[in-house]
Amino acid sequence: MHARIRRIRHRLRSQRWLHLHRFTRDEQGLQLVEAAIVIPIFVLLFAATAEFGRFFYEYTTLAKAVRGGARYAATQPYLSSEKDKAKNIIVYGNTAGTGDPVLPGLGKGHVVITPDGGLPCMPHNVTIQIVGYEYEPIFDLGLLTKSKKLSLNINVSPSVKMRYLETQPPLICN
Repeated sequence: MHARIRRIRHRLRSQRWLHLHRFTRDEQGLQLVEAAIVIPIFVLLFAATAEFGRFFYEYTTLAKAVRGGARYAATQPYLSSEKDKAKNIIVYGNTAGTGDPVLPGLGKGHVVITPDGGLPCMPHNVTIQIVGYEYEPIFDLGLLTKSKKLSLNINVSPSVKMRYLETQPPLICN
């Protein structure tokens, strides 16, 4: 009887082992597990790529606007009215200052025009830069966690220095 009990126990153990071994060969549902692991990584990579693309777009838009404003400021008499028109070109894309800003949140207060050398109304160089403009990402960890330490806002400050091209001082300067 003892040998018979051993055979029964052995057969039950081997059946349990075969039952468990069957799961190791079964690949049903494995794709779901792999997808659950890979999809969050792909979503994170997609979000990072989209944020970088938006940041690069905003930076190049600001850099082009600053270059356009610097070209205008370098070819016009250096007067306060012309400085205001240069700021309008940077912020709105036209000298009249009409329409929407080229980027949301950009204002004339962000534009700093600095003359360098020469006369007060006819400098040697004109430097234009954006100060205090922050890129606001879509996926901001600071807003999600309500922590300023984790904020992904980036200060964007392109600047251009151009040689002043006016050769004759304006009549007001004399």
